Amino acid sequence: MTGAQPIGGRALLVLGDLVTDVVALHAKPLSPDTDTAARIAVRPGGSAANTAAWAAHAGAQVRLLARVGADSVDWHREALARGGVETCLRVDPDRPTAVVIDLVDGAGERTFVTDRGASGALGPSDWEDSLLDGVGRLHLSGYLLFGAEGRALAEVAVAAARARGIGVSVDPASSGFLREFGAERFLGLLGGVLFSGVDLLLPNLDEARVLTGQADPAAAARALSAHCGCRVALKLGAAGALLAEGGALLGPVPAPEVVPLDSTGAGDAFAGGLLAALLAGGSLSAAAAAGCRLGAAAVVAVGGRPGADSTHA
Repeated sequence: MTGAQPIGGRALLVLGDLVTDVVALHAKPLSPDTDTAARIAVRPGGSAANTAAWAAHAGAQVRLLARVGADSVDWHREALARGGVETCLRVDPDRPTAVVIDLVDGAGERTFVTDRGASGALGPSDWEDSLLDGVGRLHLSGYLLFGAEGRALAEVAVAAARARGIGVSVDPASSGFLREFGAERFLGLLGGVLFSGVDLLLPNLDEARVLTGQADPAAAARALSAHCGCRVALKLGAAGALLAEGGALLGPVPAPEVVPLDSTGAGDAFAGGLLAALLAGGSLSAAAAAGCRLGAAAVVAVGGRPGADSTHA
């Protein structure tokens, strides 16, 4: 493990994906069989890594466990370290770093093309119980749960966190992968013994709709919180967030009004802000408001991380 900051008793441990993002901003619709003008940038990304970076930006002490290819490990480690994240990176000798091609249209909405690379191999052999030393909360990117190795790692990590009385949160991460994996199967994980330690779920609206079949945000939030027996902070983009627990709504949380440029990482920024505020002792409502503020900050910049990261050659 590397990093300048010591980890105290209120730190955040994030498990999941570390990605090289190729972000293409195209003002006009894509033109088949020919060129479409775009601004293209290469940025460090990944839902787990972005969440860790935003939580550190919000003042939390943060540790990230992720798997990365030897092709770009130094670049990724340096980018995270500049953001104040303690890195626990496992270098994969056979697989390259995960890559996401992020197509962002004129309204700031994005479409992803994903090669999971080394991130897809993160598993229980990468785990050490010492990762939880000084940690007050464990956060899992849902991408972990879509592969057998990741699910095995999640089982080990959640059990270890539960044994120490550490709270656990999950971000479902991808509506597309959820559909392929199966909503009932994913809900079975959340409702099973494996995830009895999960106390907070952070889906966006598309993910909540896939998981519940409910189009209405309030109905989806109620259904999810009733099923998993935990609190739900439903991310609604520009509309803020909706909180629920035990099948009942706790109330809406508004987001600041901004003009979006790139929505990449906005949900991760929300999660990072919320988790940092919870670790600082804030209520769920106050933490969600902090998350909404970071989410608004994320959509007015290119890429999924706070600040401007240099392009990878």
